[in-house]
Amino acid sequence: MPVTVTRTTVTTTTTSSSGLGSPTILASPRALTQPLGLLRLVQLFSTCVAFSLVASVNAWTGFAGHWCMFAWCFCFAVTLIIIIVELGGLQARFPLSWRNFPITYACYAALFCLTASIIYPTIYVQFLSHGRSRDHAIAATFFSSVACVAYATEVAWTRARPGEITGYMATVPGLLKVVETFVACIIFAFISEPSLYNNKPALNWCVAVYAICFILAAVAILLNLCDCTNVLPIPFPTFLSGLALLSVLFYASAMVLWPLYQFDERHGAHPERWKDASCQNRNSFYVCYWDRRLAVTILTAINLLAYVADLVYSARLVFVRV
Repeated sequence: MPVTVTRTTVTTTTTSSSGLGSPTILASPRALTQPLGLLRLVQLFSTCVAFSLVASVNAWTGFAGHWCMFAWCFCFAVTLIIIIVELGGLQARFPLSWRNFPITYACYAALFCLTASIIYPTIYVQFLSHGRSRDHAIAATFFSSVACVAYATEVAWTRARPGEITGYMATVPGLLKVVETFVACIIFAFISEPSLYNNKPALNWCVAVYAICFILAAVAILLNLCDCTNVLPIPFPTFLSGLALLSVLFYASAMVLWPLYQFDERHGAHPERWKDASCQNRNSFYVCYWDRRLAVTILTAINLLAYVADLVYSARLVFVRV
């Protein structure tokens, strides 16, 4: 949804802007000489080098390695598509809202590269013996970090500012939707073992909370990317406020129930890590059940804070269609 942010007012409009204070140069190689164009070249180069270094020594074994390789390849491919679209002046023909898509992708890419920059050295670098593979892994981590900074810089440059005409996804609530869905996906990865929550209705409720809130936030993002916020039977601002309030209440319940049933001995849980037999496995590619439970607890707290901030900022926005 196109919006104009004026303090606490968000006005829907049909005017476009580059988000950097100057118009985007269409169908011209000069687009790459602008600050945003140069930044995207840095993103393209760093992600390409990162996955090339890892692929050259085949150092991406296991789920974590596959995730890092996917993150770098995905970011490289989509960044290349964005550069081609802008060089060809094809924004109007792009199937998604160009007002919302680039910053949404940049935020996801920053999170992708951030997690890869943390996971990859944790899983591989410290366990590799000195040699070519370790050197490549260290270099890949460096370029992944560079890509993360580059994508985060794009988000900072193109986010909504008071008085600027932009898309909803460039506002704070829009960017928080990206964070919320991304964190939920990480939670899903940690609870991929059904034994973590089976046979306990309270934990099944927590899983339902993660799924429901993820779906609703994803719907809000897709509606903006497809420019079809008017298909809802209720006003879109009302949907956003209701979504944020519902998610805060749901996540607050999960924040209480998940650690209670996962770490309280009265519910058959293990409050100490050493008591969990699965944590005796020293395989560097394996995350034991206790660590998974702790990770989900932390991520639940992070998403709860994100939804609270989303609720606060959404309540301060007023949408006025013009």
